[in-house]
Order: sequence, then structure tokens, then C-alpha cells
Amino acid sequence: MNDERAWVVSREALGGEYYRLRLRPAEPFSAAPGQFAMVRVGDGLEPLLRRPFSLHRVDRSGEFELLFRVVGDGTRRLARARVGDRLDVLAPLGRGFDLVGERPVLVGGGVGVAPLLFLAEALLDRGLRPTLLLGGRTDRDLLCHDDFRCLAVPYRLVTEDGSTGEAGRVTRLLQPELARGGEAPAVYACGPPAMLAAVSALCQGRAARCQVSMEASMACGVGACLGCVVPRARGGYLRVCKEGPVFDADQVAWDPAGAAPKKMRRSGTNS
Repeated sequence: MNDERAWVVSREALGGEYYRLRLRPAEPFSAAPGQFAMVRVGDGLEPLLRRPFSLHRVDRSGEFELLFRVVGDGTRRLARARVGDRLDVLAPLGRGFDLVGERPVLVGGGVGVAPLLFLAEALLDRGLRPTLLLGGRTDRDLLCHDDFRCLAVPYRLVTEDGSTGEAGRVTRLLQPELARGGEAPAVYACGPPAMLAAVSALCQGRAARCQVSMEASMACGVGACLGCVVPRARGGYLRVCKEGPVFDADQVAWDPAGAAPKKMRRSGTNS
């Protein structure tokens, strides 16, 4: 875990309040797909706390990328970052994905695609070719599928308003993948809370292992403040920053009505 400076190498506006930053740390670090970074977005007392962001990509040069949506003052400030600006970054943090299974299926909803690009590259390095199922409310919420195309990763798109791909929710694309014969897929999901709950239920019904990357409000990012807990299926709580952010879906106590745990908040990679 490194607590150090990083400099903005590039800033890309993706439309619809989505941005991608590329950063060069003072010292390169090794990370696993699914881990995250805590970033200080200002030099003063406002905002006081660091913001957590999934590691979108970490390349061999040591540079890394963050993908986020502007949802509050912290991300608004980050979206105004300029090339050469210095940020204080604590990374890598948390537990990443366990790379298992011969038929990986990645399920993303909106900005939940953030950790899945890094994951896809790691799977390809292992000789495994994943399939991406990507959903959003509108076509403006379908992010980075061109990056997956460049990796020759097959993908299918769905939007709730039918503006791109099929009409509906991403679980509509997952059902036929689970119904295919042969070995059950290994499902890796990141997206809005209700989507994760629905994906978990589908996978449980088909005996497919499902890993979910969850987000929650965080103050410290290292397990000390207990501000990011979610209910555990066997009782007690799990810290998203320490035991997660990636969990086996059956570890989490999902709401019987199909919603996410009440303690969990999805913010488009935080405020």
C-alpha cells in the first residue's frame, strides 16, 4: 500500500458527466483487478476526506486510470483536474477479484464498468477470453465498450430506454449465458446495488459462482472507521474497504425484496 503523490497525465471527458483520469505515481505499484484507490481531491480542509475509486486500469508503465461520474463536490473538483496537477493517492486497497473459471462473464452497469477493464486485461493475460454484458439507463451510460473492442473482448449492450442494443436491463443478457450448456460461467459484476442483487439471485439459481464489486461511503479506506459495512449472510457485518470491495455474492445479506443491503450506497464512484 502506497501513500504518495501522483500526477495527472491526461483527463478525458466521456460525456454525460463521466470522466477518466490517467495518473503517474511517484512509485509504481502492483495491484489486482477489483482493488481501489483513496484520492484526496483538494489541498485544504474541504473536502476533508479522501474519495474511493476503483482502479480502472494499471499498466506496465506504472501509470493507472480512474473512471468516475460527477455526483458531488469531490468528483466535480476531480473532473477539473489539469495535466500536471498533483494528487495524494492511497493505493492499492481492498480485496480484488479471484480469477477463476474457464468461462468468465463480466456484468457491468453504468460506471460499474470501471474495474472490469482491468479485470478483462488480467483474464486475457491468463489465456481466458471473457464476455462483457454492459447495461445503462441510456446510451450515454454505456462506457468504454470501445476499449473492450480493442481487446477483442466480445460484448453485448442493453439500455433501459432501448436507445442502444437491446431494451431492458443487463440481467436480460445474463440469463441466456447462465442457461447455456456445459460448465457454468464465472460471473464478475459491478454496478448499481439493485443490479448486483438481481445478478446474485440469478447466479444462485444456476449454481454459478458470482463475485460482486461493491461500493459504500468510506472515511478511511483501511478498515478502521467501520463506516462502510454491509450485512453478512451469516450474521454480522463486512467492511467494504477491507473484506471487500469484492465479495462472493453469497457472502452478502441481500434484501429479500431484491434490493441491496441498506447500508450500501452506490454513487458512481463516490461524491
